[in-house]
Amino acid sequence: MANSKYEYVKSFELEDEVMLPNLMVVRIDGRDFSRFSQVHEFEKPNDETALNLMNSCSAAVLEEFPDIIFAYGYSDEYSFVFKKTSRFYQRRASKILSLVASFFAAVYVTKWKEFFPQRKLLYAPSFSSKVVSCASAEVLQAYLAWRQQDCHANNQYDTCFWMLVKSGKSVSETQEILKDTQKQQKNELLFQKFGINYKTLPELFRQGSCLFKKKVEETVKHDENGNPVKRLRRKAVFVHSENIAGRSFWNEQPSLYNDLGHFTKDIGKIEPDFIRSFQFENKLLPLTWVVVRIDGCHFHRFSDVHEFEKPNDEQALKLMNSCAVAVLEEFEDIHFAYGVSDEYSFVLKKESELYKRQSSKIISAVASFFTSTYVLQWGEFFPHKELKYPPSFDGRAVCYPTYNILLDYLAWRQVDCHINNQYNTCFWMLVKSGKNKTQSQDYLKGTQTREKNELLSRQFGIEYNSLPVIFRMGSSVFRLKEAENGVVSGKKLEGEVVVDHCNIIERCFWEEHLHILSYS
Repeated sequence: MANSKYEYVKSFELEDEVMLPNLMVVRIDGRDFSRFSQVHEFEKPNDETALNLMNSCSAAVLEEFPDIIFAYGYSDEYSFVFKKTSRFYQRRASKILSLVASFFAAVYVTKWKEFFPQRKLLYAPSFSSKVVSCASAEVLQAYLAWRQQDCHANNQYDTCFWMLVKSGKSVSETQEILKDTQKQQKNELLFQKFGINYKTLPELFRQGSCLFKKKVEETVKHDENGNPVKRLRRKAVFVHSENIAGRSFWNEQPSLYNDLGHFTKDIGKIEPDFIRSFQFENKLLPLTWVVVRIDGCHFHRFSDVHEFEKPNDEQALKLMNSCAVAVLEEFEDIHFAYGVSDEYSFVLKKESELYKRQSSKIISAVASFFTSTYVLQWGEFFPHKELKYPPSFDGRAVCYPTYNILLDYLAWRQVDCHINNQYNTCFWMLVKSGKNKTQSQDYLKGTQTREKNELLSRQFGIEYNSLPVIFRMGSSVFRLKEAENGVVSGKKLEGEVVVDHCNIIERCFWEEHLHILSYS
């Protein structure tokens, strides 16, 4: 990070470490997937292809993050369990939950055509996530039992509901018929009216899917005689089990009890409120300015693999901006965004009650929606460049108590943009001129702004201040207050989300745009 007088704003960032020896579980849920499934015409009560897509995404998550040992999912939710010794992201809850939700969303969009080749993905899906901090293996056992019990209860109800609707009943009639019915009554309804034995329905629907890593024998190569050479490898495998929280299932899997602990007895009655008490939740302070900042994960590698132009790839920046516009259009409570390189900061209005100010839901929803939009729009900005693997973004939420401190935060990010862009411009011009990266770093060590400007001008004929403003000032995204030049065809209209490249350090910008961050 670059140094500036605005760096004091970092002191408002709070750590949210999940302390050892607690087990970490990240649970993701599809955001408004009732609508998503309706728009994309998923089969009711269960769409097997959609469930297989969810399972494929969870397998990709286990492959991407080695610290995740076990996963369980059904419908539009998945729970990921980290090994008990994990130090992933220093166990910072916001980073972990946003990264998992972001990567899952990216994979979901990437794999959509593989599972629905004849069906267009009409809009970007997103997921909310939370961390459950399990104090012991017994709490984890109760959590898993609760989720599988929920799977069974919801699937049984949904199966009855949709069979009744398909038979001609209205939604309200169906709800009234099923009101207060018990498990046995639902089973009888299915069998007597529709000839369905609930227990013979696919395990995928009734039991959900669990995924964990176990040692399997794989052919790694062939010897000179053509004989397969096999090795034991840890590989994620899918299993459907009637009781994933039972001792007989859990303790037969060395990879589970070694990394997560033994289940010493079978669980009795489940108390959901008891389990919910272990949710690691941070409620953001009321009447403060909330900033959600997302950062590209390992974007140095991502930009190298995808051959982004150095020091700045204008198309890549425009893609980031387009995603930010989509975020403001999706979340009305976000009034302003500022982005540079692979990061974006989103400012919620001071009075926002989005997700009841639950930090985890806000961060994960923004990060996952941004990521899935990035994948969905990739082809528009890079029509001749294949997206070789899914990107991901981690996020955090920070509360700033006053308007002036918020403006100092935004000034800090723009100062950082200038310092980093000036350095990177010099660095890559030196590299392109024949110096290696170490020589370029040594050459620039200790240089000041004026010296870098002189270097660019003298050696490369570049006037820094004439470089595109998108590189030097970053991008600001906000809604217009009123129509420009009147409301006529082709003009920008009131409420339209626009991208500008302006000086947000100077207070005159904010004086001219008081509507963006109205304050008291």
